[in-house]
Formats: sequence, structure tokens, C-alpha cells
Amino acid sequence: MNMANATLQINHVTKRFGAGETQVMAVRDVSLTVAPGEIVLIMGPSGSGKTTLLSMLGALLKPSEGTIALHGTTISALKEDRLPDIRLRQFGFIFQDFNLLSALTALENVALVAELAGVKYGTAHNKATEILIELGLGARLHFLPEKLSGGEKQRVAIARALVNDPTLILADEPTANLDSKIGHEIMRLLRAIAKEQGRSVIIVSHDQRIKDIADRVLWLEDGQFKEMKTRAVDPVCGMSIEGEKAAAIFEYKGTTFYFCAKGCRDEFERMPEKFQEGGTGMA
Repeated sequence: MNMANATLQINHVTKRFGAGETQVMAVRDVSLTVAPGEIVLIMGPSGSGKTTLLSMLGALLKPSEGTIALHGTTISALKEDRLPDIRLRQFGFIFQDFNLLSALTALENVALVAELAGVKYGTAHNKATEILIELGLGARLHFLPEKLSGGEKQRVAIARALVNDPTLILADEPTANLDSKIGHEIMRLLRAIAKEQGRSVIIVSHDQRIKDIADRVLWLEDGQFKEMKTRAVDPVCGMSIEGEKAAAIFEYKGTTFYFCAKGCRDEFERMPEKFQEGGTGMA
């Protein structure tokens, strides 16, 4: 990739919290380049630094070391008073708990973000309406969030993230509060829109079932990117583990399955068919 054309360029970024003996290094010397229209999925266990990294990429946190550049502008070096406008216009944020304003309708939740960016009321509402209809919510425009399903709320959240034509969309565990079928459908929809519009997307998630929507899957552990090729998913509990460090292994119908504990292996061995739909061998 031509680095000059990259949407996002992260160079040797580190984030520390605290000092002295209580210091915690949440992200360690991470580098990453994201191309226009690329969907990058960052996975990893709890406490691995995913949310901290995403917060830095969205200019919500400043790195302790290293640089973050958006279309060639080093946003990590900008003064704090420059960042709110960049966050509003250049980034689209999607959260696991949707973060919709309960007193506003679906349409108003989306239009408000455009109005904050300086778009006139009528234009903002027209644009919000158009995006919500594209996302299949034409019949829900005037519904309050409490009247929407989880999947509908997440579609509103995606519309809100798209309304200001952002360069980069950042999604934090976007399927955590959705069932697997709905979550996967919505992520496929996000991918289709991002590809059509040439927008880059970075998703952090535990959800193994959305790996297929990404152009690239990265594994973050202990604040560093590590290879995924030797990782496996325990088909019983869903935990991602290193194959060579698995507590137990079981061969079934020509596939090797890896387990985080012997208890998971024993449960799988009793009813292997039960775990075939969601479980996998080596990742």
C-alpha cells in the first residue's frame, strides 16, 4: 500500500497509565496502516488493550509515545481544542450499548449529529432520513429507542456514525448486545456500505462469528499484536487459545479441536454435535 494514501497510519504507539510501581502499559509499541475502504477486525481477550487502542485511534486518548496520523495529519500531536471537531467530522463511532438519546426519535438521534457539525436543520433531517431508509428503518424514523429492537438500535447507531461522511468508522464490540444472527447481518450491512462509500472501518470485538466480514483480522494480547495462525477457538466456551498451549485436544471427524480446560474437552466428547455449529478447530 502507498503509505501516502493510507486512511490511518499508526507508528510505534504506546500507552501507559500511572507511574512507578503502579504503572500499567496498556498498549505496547503498536504499528498499523489502514487503507481506504479496508475493514480491520481487532480481536483479543479482555484486558488486552483493545478499547485503549480504539480510544487513541478516535482521538479520545493521546498516546504516551508514537504517532497517529489520519490522512497524513498527525492527530496525536494536535492541541486538545482541535480534537472535538475532528472527532465529529472525521470519525464515526459505534458502541456496544448503542448510546442513543432516549428522549429523541431514531431520526432525531441521527440528525442531531449532523446539526452539531453545522448542517442546517432541514438538510440534516433529509440526510438522516435517507441513511435510515437505506438501513431498512424507513418505518421506524419517529420511534423512540425504547420502541426499537436491539438490531434496530444498532442500525440507528450505524446511521449516526455515517451521517457526517466520516473518513474512519470505529466500532467497539458492536455485536455484544445482539444475538449472533442479527449481529452478523448488521456487520455485513456495515461492510457493504463501507465498501460502497470507500470508508475504512476498525472493529474491536470478541465475536469470532464476524471474522468473515473483515479484510484483515489482528490479534491483540498484552497490548501487542500477535500472530493468529496458531490460535484456536475452544468450541465449548468460545475462548481463543494458542494451540500449543491448549489444556486438552480431541480429534473428531478428521478435525483437531483444542480446549482451554479438560472440562470443556469432556463436555465436547459427550455431545460433539451440539458444538459443531459455533465451534471450530484451528483458527
